[in-house]
Amino acid sequence: MATVTTQASAAVFRPCINSKSRFLTGSSSTKLNREVSLIRPMASPSATSFKVEAKKGEWLPGLASPGYLTGSLPGDNGFDPLGLAEDPENLRWYVQAELVNGRWAMLGVVGMLLPEVFTSIGILNVPKWYDAGKAEYFASSSTLFVIEFILFHYVEIRRWQDIKNPGSVNQDPIFKQYSLPPNEVGYPGGIFNPLNFAPTLEAKEKEIANGRLAMLAFLGFVVQHNVTGKGPFDNLLQHLSDPWHNTIVQTLRGY
Repeated sequence: MATVTTQASAAVFRPCINSKSRFLTGSSSTKLNREVSLIRPMASPSATSFKVEAKKGEWLPGLASPGYLTGSLPGDNGFDPLGLAEDPENLRWYVQAELVNGRWAMLGVVGMLLPEVFTSIGILNVPKWYDAGKAEYFASSSTLFVIEFILFHYVEIRRWQDIKNPGSVNQDPIFKQYSLPPNEVGYPGGIFNPLNFAPTLEAKEKEIANGRLAMLAFLGFVVQHNVTGKGPFDNLLQHLSDPWHNTIVQTLRGY
């Protein structure tokens, strides 16, 4: 929210007589010219102060934001066409769900893109993200799935507890020497914030914007591979080799 404090005082605008006569007699040209003289007001001891609060830009200009979206949340531009966040409890959950999914998407996009880049330039020799499930690991894919399901379920339960009762899960149940300082829900500290970044409004805005972009990028990577059978870096190299013929238009025509 942008807050501007101004001094309210009386300013007198006096139109010139010549301009007024031209306007009334219709002698002015099609381009209306008004000469306005501004009389600078004298400082008045009775001047009062007031606040002007401007809401952030709306996602669609001219469309009013819902009343429950006041612009106070990071990344809130009034986008909720289905009214999903009308219930305050649901809104609290959706805020945290978007934040966490955005963080996972940022990690996922980096994990999909960098191995492909490093393998293509010869620094690494690892499977690309769409072939990673075919590789041999220390356990079978079904075993890894069960392990990941249990771990994620445990983490999600603790996160839900923190949303319902902030600060109730600050103590690590396994490693007792670690504990998180009381902080805002969704913005951990301690070992999860080694550089001690402060959760300022600017930082929150940037994080949610990059998280949303990463979720779109992840979806784009998946769709792109289903259409072309390649990863994003390989598609970029293919496009740069012949920019006028290797484009999305030619790809969709041959699909």
